[in-house]
Amino acid sequence: MSEQKLDELCINTLRFLSLDAVQKAKSGHPGLPLGAATILYIIWDHFLKINPQDPAWADRDRFILSAGHGCALLYAMLHLTGFDLPLEELQRFRQWTSRTPGHPEYRQTPGVEATTGPLGQGLANAVGMAAAEASLAARFNRPGYDIVDHFTYAVVSDGDLMEGVSYEAASLAGHLRLGKLIVVYDNNHMTIEGSTRLTFSEDRPARFAALGWHVQDVADGNDVAALDAAIQEARRVTDRPSFISALTHLGYGSPNKQDTPAAHGEPLGQEELRLTKENLGWPKEPAFHIPAEALTHLRRVGTRGQAQQLAWTELFQEYAAKFPDTAAEFQRLGEGRLPQNWDIDLPRFAADSGLLATRTASGKALNAIARHVPELMGGSADLAPSTVTLIDGAGEFGPDNPAGRNIHFGVREHAMGSILNGLALHGGFIPYGATFLIFSDYMRPPMRLAALGRLHVIYVFTHDSIGLGEDGPTHQPVEQLLGLRAIPHLLVLRPADANETVAAWKVAVEHQGPVALALTRQKLPVLDLETYPQIPDGLPPGGYILADGPDGRKPDLVLVATGSEVHPALAARVSLRDQGVSARVVSLPCWNLFQAQPTGYSEQIFPEGIPILAVEAGVSLGWKPYVGPGMEVVGVDRFGASAPGDVVMAEYGFTVEHICRQAMKVINRNPAR
Repeated sequence: MSEQKLDELCINTLRFLSLDAVQKAKSGHPGLPLGAATILYIIWDHFLKINPQDPAWADRDRFILSAGHGCALLYAMLHLTGFDLPLEELQRFRQWTSRTPGHPEYRQTPGVEATTGPLGQGLANAVGMAAAEASLAARFNRPGYDIVDHFTYAVVSDGDLMEGVSYEAASLAGHLRLGKLIVVYDNNHMTIEGSTRLTFSEDRPARFAALGWHVQDVADGNDVAALDAAIQEARRVTDRPSFISALTHLGYGSPNKQDTPAAHGEPLGQEELRLTKENLGWPKEPAFHIPAEALTHLRRVGTRGQAQQLAWTELFQEYAAKFPDTAAEFQRLGEGRLPQNWDIDLPRFAADSGLLATRTASGKALNAIARHVPELMGGSADLAPSTVTLIDGAGEFGPDNPAGRNIHFGVREHAMGSILNGLALHGGFIPYGATFLIFSDYMRPPMRLAALGRLHVIYVFTHDSIGLGEDGPTHQPVEQLLGLRAIPHLLVLRPADANETVAAWKVAVEHQGPVALALTRQKLPVLDLETYPQIPDGLPPGGYILADGPDGRKPDLVLVATGSEVHPALAARVSLRDQGVSARVVSLPCWNLFQAQPTGYSEQIFPEGIPILAVEAGVSLGWKPYVGPGMEVVGVDRFGASAPGDVVMAEYGFTVEHICRQAMKVINRNPAR
């Protein structure tokens, strides 16, 4: 069989495995697999460095299908190249418990490098992966020993490039000159509503050229030789990322649906599928047909990858003999193990150190940890001085210093979140990103995907309440804490003071999943560890008794608070004591951790029958499981206001006097009183 015929056979095998999966599921997206199969084939068959027998090999190339709706094509490729994805899983596409879900999911399917589908996210993840490669190469490579030397490929769609996150990420990638990043644009000029002429008239390649990318056009996305040449050229250009626009046809080969929206998001139907197979010279039966020649050829991708990994392993063994400490560190990062005694320098704060904002304490904790945890790398969305998130002496990550650990993301919260995911997905990092809590709204999509994939990313959110003051309601978060707490698998920690902040950072570094820290702009008293020795051990369960009633007396009331509101709750406890009321104060910095504790623990903290008053400068919705119907929450169920922070807090009821009045209401309503 000629090389041209073999290429065509392999490409059609990919197409029709995808279409048969979609048709059997009666659900899915056939248009992209028909149109973009040649793009994937060229990347995987000609270039991609992977070993299906070891999908986590550190120096593999990364491939991201940002247009995740076309995942049937990716699953077909994974099966044909030898990943642990049996044909039966393609036949169970989009079904309960299958390993072939309707969009690619990291950890769900071997060989899937990132959870994609929300458009634009995969491109931004790829930027993070390319940044990870550049950073690790600068840190670990030695002359003659390029143990970190791989590319990141992404296939993107018209929809990906319409999403704002793609522009943010591409802008930063061009600025950082990430030369190992290659993006291929499946340019089919079609979206769900019709031709892109309806909405998308700019010159996309010119846009990327203006962002500092190396740009090429391929006039025919089915031209094997032209695609191969374009990617070869992109691999040679290492001083900037590469963008290849390949003109394709949505639903290629479908006689009645090619280049129409009907090819996008629904099965072709049995008759149109039959006609498409006939048009492209494919057997009508059986479904899921795999020619032996195509399977043998594509399995060579895995054979090639095994040889590449073996050569790399031999190189690494030589490297380890010459640089044993560096090699051991590389292996530690790959295994995700923290260094021994990484927390040895965690700061302790005394009451006589004065008032201290938790954002300031966070900065001190971050730097103490960063001295011993070199994988901690990140930055802020142009707010490092305000979020206190620079690592002292660690340098700025960039083309002239890829070993730097401080990333300047610019005012790009959405891309920042997605790039952090890319760093985490690549491996070798505990990435963090910082902005004001109100702007977590801009990065909610990647935070949700981090939670879905259990990625170890740390979000530092400062200016966490109406207490930030004069900037007013546009910058004062009200509903954000509740919104973040609603995301499954995302830990949200709102520490009460400097020492709780240190304990929160320890949890954040050790937790195997995403963590959000909500920190104050305003200065707060320090909860002295001599007086409150329970803080370091109390925070990890999410909530603990900070102060109890006199002489071990059973409390008449539990005051539960988070963050800055713990301090007026403590003061209210003293005032209530003078009124003959025994009040317990519970600090509840992390709802998620607390809800995961055994029932017996929560009953110790909140004894049955004892009324509860919650105090938090955020919406009251969500507190009901703790306070119960008819009880009280001192919260904020409207937007904030512009005034000095202490004035706003007082006007909104976060005073000792108001808390005490609300406490007495709760107690007097309690039948047991």
